[in-house]
Amino acid sequence: MSWSERFGSKLTGQRNAVPNDSLAGRGNGGARGGISSAVNGVRPARSRMLDYDYSLLWVMIALLGLGIVMVYSASIAMPDSPKYASYRDYHFLVRHLISITTALVGATIAFKIPIKTWEKYAPKFFLVALAMLVIVLIPHIGKGVNGARRWIPLGITNMQPSEIMKLAVTIYAANYTVRKQEFMHSFGKGFLPMAVAVGAVGALLLLEPDMGAFMVIAAIAMGVLFLGGVNGKLFGGLVATAVGTFALLVWASPWRRERIFAYLDPWDDRYAQGKAYQLTHSLIAFGRGEWFGVGLGGSVEKLNYLPEAHTDFILAVIGEELGFVGVICVILLFYWIVRRAFEIGRQALALDRTFAGLMAKGVGIWFGAQTFINMGVNLGLLPTKGLTLPLVSYGGSGILLNCVALAVLLRVDYENRVLMRGGKV
Repeated sequence: MSWSERFGSKLTGQRNAVPNDSLAGRGNGGARGGISSAVNGVRPARSRMLDYDYSLLWVMIALLGLGIVMVYSASIAMPDSPKYASYRDYHFLVRHLISITTALVGATIAFKIPIKTWEKYAPKFFLVALAMLVIVLIPHIGKGVNGARRWIPLGITNMQPSEIMKLAVTIYAANYTVRKQEFMHSFGKGFLPMAVAVGAVGALLLLEPDMGAFMVIAAIAMGVLFLGGVNGKLFGGLVATAVGTFALLVWASPWRRERIFAYLDPWDDRYAQGKAYQLTHSLIAFGRGEWFGVGLGGSVEKLNYLPEAHTDFILAVIGEELGFVGVICVILLFYWIVRRAFEIGRQALALDRTFAGLMAKGVGIWFGAQTFINMGVNLGLLPTKGLTLPLVSYGGSGILLNCVALAVLLRVDYENRVLMRGGKV
């Protein structure tokens, strides 16, 4: 008998024990048993395992709720700028609410899809995402904003293929590791095909350009391969190659090089009003917030001083209005998501569900890496990159794919619990 069957039998026995005791109490000793229970204050209870991790769900809802409040606060003054003069003060709030509604519908659908289905279609999903990265680069199809071509117009909204690729590479890397498990120590059969796939994604993203998304995708792929048991020397070579490639890209690009110099000394007169403009105003926002903030809605930096305050630099507005305490609360919420993702993944691996376990941990790496980069940029710990804060920043594609990823994570947890009850998935 397998472990899950024994465990399921044990749970079944526990469930049957309570009704039998209750029926016994209805016999000759029923009255005495009832009086004894009343005196002792003890009532027969049935312990029940939850269907999925409700704490993870509530953390997601809390971050989405915080995002609604802070996006409205950060964008309410944007119509004062000539660029957004034709917009209402609630324009971005309404669009953000529509994005969240769409994301919750998408997450509900994703939760109902079995993990086996995700595993079956992982390669095809990756190819579709790769094709979308090609399509966005085609003139008159991809939409350019601020010199970057990252969006595909879909009428009432825009789709960002790089966000889809984050989910696709998470699923594909887990699927690839399972399929190539016996070749994980081989360079030609285990390491090279995945390196080529990630390299192709990186080349397309750098043409947009979107180095921030490429960094997150590379972190996901490398992390899943490492957890899947890739050879240590090969993994070390992969890390060295990735670092060398990023360094070469920075050195070969004058504007990226200037951004690095600006990050190293943002207060220099050469950079404070140029490449380091966002960073200096972000740091000013954190400085004004101190411990408890200036109060919700009291930010000065959002008054058209800090660019992209409702997207990439929303944490700076949180720091200014809610202070150090507010920022720490946000960090703890994201810590809980990453922690639970790895715990759910470890539980799936213990149940011999390798794909599900690696995919769950991949979601944890995704949220951990993107959150770390976004917060590092806002706090001046990392060079400026165009990455949103998951679940909080304004952005339709990001919100949708973040919610879908967490729905898949909840599905892994749900199926784990079904198996531990002795059921089938």
